[in-house]
Amino acid sequence: MTTAHDFIEVFDEALPRETCAAIVERLRASDALAPGRVGGGVHPELKRSRDLSLTGRQDWADVEQALNVAVYGGLLAYLRRYPQALIAPLMLQQPGEDGTPKRLTAEDLSAMDDRRLGELARTCLRPGTINLQWYTAGSGGYPYWHCELYPRDASAETLHRHLLWTLYLNEEFDEGETEFLFQQRKIKPATGTLLIAPTAFTHTHRGNRPQRGDKFIATSWILFQRAQALYGENARA
Repeated sequence: MTTAHDFIEVFDEALPRETCAAIVERLRASDALAPGRVGGGVHPELKRSRDLSLTGRQDWADVEQALNVAVYGGLLAYLRRYPQALIAPLMLQQPGEDGTPKRLTAEDLSAMDDRRLGELARTCLRPGTINLQWYTAGSGGYPYWHCELYPRDASAETLHRHLLWTLYLNEEFDEGETEFLFQQRKIKPATGTLLIAPTAFTHTHRGNRPQRGDKFIATSWILFQRAQALYGENARA
């Protein structure tokens, strides 16, 4: 008997409710909000939101740090359940007891403590730019079916996206689920809950419009390190 996996993981209480409420309050008061963007620019018929990118904003550095810490905990749990997320694309090796390289297996990753697994994850992966997003009741949303990979980026940065994540900052609204097309699954937002899923077309998804209340989320990606960081002078080999 086989067990089906949809590779969509939800971690409850990843961020304390009071922290989420404080982020929402600050976002409501921010004068730096901009129209939400998709890969091709601002297209409100596809996505209608007000966003705040946290990259380079020292006044939001504490929020960025808190979110990355929450996501890091979820990432380690995700990698324990799906170690192939690292070993399948990278064919990882580490020195064995005799000093010779040893190819890592799924069982090796699952047996690692948090420190060792965290070191491996940080070697292979990096955090993306975090966006805070505000969706207004009845009109805001991202109803266009999309995935997180697209080639319209000359630096290929978007093609390094490996996992997507969303952390729900509130729940005082109806509907507004994150809906996955092929998995036929809707994730109901709950304050402090973290969602992690793959970025490719297999996990095509949309953000349904919230009703009778505004929706607030933080969202980003977990990316592979660039080839130069992973392979050094052998990056082009």
